[in-house]
Amino acid sequence: MLPVSPVVPAISVAALAASPVAEAFVRFCYQRRRVGWPELYDEMCLVATRGLFRGMGHDALSDVGVGFSLFETPRLAQLVARIIGEEQAARRAARAAAVDGMRGEGEAGGATAAA
Repeated sequence: MLPVSPVVPAISVAALAASPVAEAFVRFCYQRRRVGWPELYDEMCLVATRGLFRGMGHDALSDVGVGFSLFETPRLAQLVARIIGEEQAARRAARAAAVDGMRGEGEAGGATAAA
C-alpha cells in the first residue's frame, strides 16, 4: 500500500514567494521536529504561541508572511513542502559526500599500506 500524503491545493508560483524570515521560521520548526505536514503545523503553532523563534508571535509572523488562519494554510503548506524538500535534499547530499569521503580515505589508506 502506498503512503497517504496530504492533499495540498495548487497555488501560483508568485504566491510561493516567501520572505527569508518566513523560510527561516519553517526551517527552525522543521529542525526542532522533523515531521511533515500537517504535524509540522502543530509545531509551528506551538513555536509561534511561545515566541520561540526570535521572540516572534503570531502577529509578528503574520507580518512576514506566515499566517495560521484557515485561508492562509494552503500557502503555508506549500512553503513547508518546499522547505522540507530542500532540507531533505541537503541531508542526502551531505550523507553522500560523507560516504564518498569515507571511501576516499579507505582507498588512500589501502594504497599507503601496500606501498
